[in-house]
Order: sequence, then structure tokens, then C-alpha cells
Amino acid sequence: MEEGEKMKVGLLGATGYSGAVLYSLLKQHPKVAHIDLYGHKKEAKSTEFLDTTIPAYLNEHVELQEFDPAVIIDKDDILFCATPSGVTNKLARPFIEKNFPLIDLSGDFRFKDPAVYSKWYNKPAAPAEQLQKACYGLAEFNKLTSNYIANPGCYATASLLGLAPLVIDKLIVPDTIVIDAKSGVSGAGKKPNATNHYTFINENAWLYKLNKHQHIPEITQQLQAWDADIPAIQFTTTLIPVTRGIMATIYVKAATGVTLDGLRRSFQQHYQNKKFVRVLANGVPSIKEVTGSNYCNIGFDYNKVTNTIVVVSVIDNLMKGAAGQAVQNFNNLFNFPEDAGLPSMPVFP
Repeated sequence: MEEGEKMKVGLLGATGYSGAVLYSLLKQHPKVAHIDLYGHKKEAKSTEFLDTTIPAYLNEHVELQEFDPAVIIDKDDILFCATPSGVTNKLARPFIEKNFPLIDLSGDFRFKDPAVYSKWYNKPAAPAEQLQKACYGLAEFNKLTSNYIANPGCYATASLLGLAPLVIDKLIVPDTIVIDAKSGVSGAGKKPNATNHYTFINENAWLYKLNKHQHIPEITQQLQAWDADIPAIQFTTTLIPVTRGIMATIYVKAATGVTLDGLRRSFQQHYQNKKFVRVLANGVPSIKEVTGSNYCNIGFDYNKVTNTIVVVSVIDNLMKGAAGQAVQNFNNLFNFPEDAGLPSMPVFP
């Protein structure tokens, strides 16, 4: 792109939580001139508009157009897909064949092995040759190597950012990673069900998908890319009665010779030039410190008695865990300022 030129952006799935947040970010992005919204459902229905689906967007009377890859490739410069799993792996082929820029917020292209996706998502995977053409967009660490970007999952983002310095610098015993992650209700998506009903989750906490969560292989895949000696992780997810936010509490045994000062040096080295990762000098973070922002706040400590490192990593699941990181990847892909279109401050109080 020439300097000063603005982009036409397509967005599939604007009516879900992540898609709605993504739309609001793109609306304020200095390099976005126009946003086309698309719906992926094929059945005949009356025209749908964003403001009638999301009352909070009262002034956004924008039509959701029929999804047609040829039309999108002709009129837009990039497509964001904020769809449930099992959608983009059916729609992506024309974009991959044309090398058309696409940022996918679903889990459909995060794995290189289709068998892994089928096992953990219980759905048919995209063909292996298509999966090979996607790159995993953990924005702080992974260089974008293709135009098809698989945006990381929310739990995976919080967990991987908390673990990265320890794993890359080999400061841990590889087979001792335990992650206890807690998420707000918006992480379960917009579709109502019994477990995100107010009367169930209010004043409650619910541990779900024990040893079966689809972010387990995603986290493991990236950890093993950093250190092939990591065999597996223990990972649990708990739904808590907040709207937005993830707290990943990570426990891991320290390698021989590790000190608290050494941990500080490692985290400082890896994150000193990362705009969206804030490492606390002391103590551990809370979810409210990052709500409404693209930040990941990290705190840690080392218990010499048990030889255990504890890391606490917090993000807003709809921002750094979805829409915010998607915009960050968009900026990185087109060499825009990394923070373009992203809020500089969390929402507080």
C-alpha cells in the first residue's frame, strides 16, 4: 500500500461478541476507509442490519451482505472472519488460492495436522494443504509468514504470554506445567445455554471441559515450537460471573539454578519492547487492569520451599483474546503502527 492510502475491510460475523468488538475497533482505525459486513448463513431471509441485531450500535444501520468470495476479493482489501468453529474451513479455499489477506478468529486454521482439529473440535478439518498455508498469529512472538492468519484463542493467548519467557529461556522443568484459567461469560459466546444463564453462573464458578478443552493442543503446539522437550500440559478452565476477562494462573517447577532475579531478567528481556505486554515489578495483576484494552498484564513469584514458579497472566478475552489481537495482526501484516486503532487505556472503573 502507498503511504496515506486507506483500506476497504470485509468482516464476516459482526453480530457475535468478538465480531461486534472488532467492528467497533475497525470503525475507529485510522487506516480503514470502509467496512463491508457479511453474513455466512445461506438460507433466504429478510435483509439484516447491524443496528437491529445489536441495539447498542443504534447509529450503525449497516446491511449484512450475502457472503460471496468473488465479490469480497474484488471489492475489499482484507477479510476478517469472526465466526464459530467449523465455518471458515468451508469458506477459505477461494481466499487461500488467491493469496487474499484473511484474519481468522476461529480455531479452524490454528493446527497444521487436520487430525488434531478433528479430535479436539469434533468437526471435519480443513484439508492439510490449506492448513499449511496459514500462520499462527501470536502477535508478540510469531512473524507473519502468510496472508492467512490464524488468530490465537483467548485462553491460549493468556497462557502462552505468561509462559513464553520461561519456556524459551528453558527456566522450567518441561513436564510440570499446570494452568488454571478462569474466564468471563462472554468467552462462551453470544448463544445462550444453561451454563451461561444468569441464575446458574451468578455467585457461582463452573469448571468445564476438564482435560477436553480445545485450547489444550493449541497451547501445547506453540510451547513445543519453543521447546520440543515439553511433553504435555495440565490445563483447566473455569467460568466465573464476570462479563469480560481471563486470568491464567500458571504453576511450574523451576529448573536448577533459577532465581527470582533471573526470572525478572527473562521477562524484562522478552517484553521490554512489546507495547501490549506489561510486566508488573511487584505483585500479581487483576482482570480489571486490562478490561477494554489489548494489554496482557503479567505478574510472577518464585516459592523456594516448593521450587514452584507462579505466573498470573490477565487479558480481556474479547480484546487481546480475540478482536484486539486481530487488529494487532492486521497492523503487523500491513506495516501500520502496531497500536493503530487500539485503545491506549483500559476501561476503569
